[in-house]
Amino acid sequence: MINNNPQDPLAELITTYNELNSSVIEALHEEPSPLEFMRFVARNTPFVIRGGASNWKATQTWSPAYLSEHLGDEPVNVAVTPLGYVLSNADSPTLYEDGTLVFAKPWEESQPFTEFLNYIIQQEKDPSSLQGEVHYAQTQNDNLRDEYASLFNHVQPDISFARIALQQKSPDAINLWIGNSQSTTALHKDNYENIYVQILGKKHFVLLPPHCRPCVNEKLLRPASYKRVVNDDDDPSPLLLSETTGHVLSKLKLELDKIEEASESGHGENSGLVPFATWDPEDDGPSGDYATPYSKLAQPVKVTLEPGDMLYLPAMWYHKVSQSCNPEEGICVAVNYWYDMEFAGPLYPFSAFVRSVYESQQHK
Repeated sequence: MINNNPQDPLAELITTYNELNSSVIEALHEEPSPLEFMRFVARNTPFVIRGGASNWKATQTWSPAYLSEHLGDEPVNVAVTPLGYVLSNADSPTLYEDGTLVFAKPWEESQPFTEFLNYIIQQEKDPSSLQGEVHYAQTQNDNLRDEYASLFNHVQPDISFARIALQQKSPDAINLWIGNSQSTTALHKDNYENIYVQILGKKHFVLLPPHCRPCVNEKLLRPASYKRVVNDDDDPSPLLLSETTGHVLSKLKLELDKIEEASESGHGENSGLVPFATWDPEDDGPSGDYATPYSKLAQPVKVTLEPGDMLYLPAMWYHKVSQSCNPEEGICVAVNYWYDMEFAGPLYPFSAFVRSVYESQQHK
């Protein structure tokens, strides 16, 4: 519970920030200069550039037909999770069969690109396909300069105002994301300065600043992974059949990962557990059970990216991302640029301090 002391430092921190900062994101209509960008970085404040990437080759030429013709049957890595399960998606808090909350990692498999693309388009356009699985290209491993290297010259090799301001020769990673409206990224944070560029469809962001750590109910979760199984004696649900071949399709089953014994400190980096936010700022359903007394103080920043828009997502900001597709396209495509954050400034120690204060309150 919130400290009865009217000077509860965490409540005062959150409310003071809310009073001094708008919950409406600042919108620019042209790229900032490196100096202007650095002012946002110094304040750790997001902004959106409307139409900032509208002249890129990717935004002007990419379509399902173009991508299918360009990539053909090249193998791509696809994250796969079940559809229609409570709190079930890739890399997210998920209810295990015994009712405990775990950090679920997707099953990953290689698929011909056209097969992957046709699946997500069919699922988006045909409601009867919603009994299947969620497929999402989301490897986050610099895949646009590796797996999808043939598309790399369709985007900018870097974001010039960020490269100059941050004095980094190249982004740490440039990632391509392809999915449909069934793909949602759970609330989380990254230690990167992130420039996010929307190419096809729309992305819907819910953002919380780093000091909202007491609001998000971060827990140490045991990791688990989805596995493909054909016969599962513990699952009485009927087997899935291929509509085209009639063959039995494999199912996805969540299995706990093996972890080493937790250390006395109990910290995730030492115990094998995964520290992850469990509160969903948009959900009044099951996730409401994971709200903290501070959650009601949070004032999320919400922004939708249209094709060609660019978002600066500051380091360590919590963000949940959902998406919607143009009915004529049936897919969502985005590119993001990760630049290393500066750990030597006050941001990282301040965030660690807020975490320590919150955790010390929980043990009183």
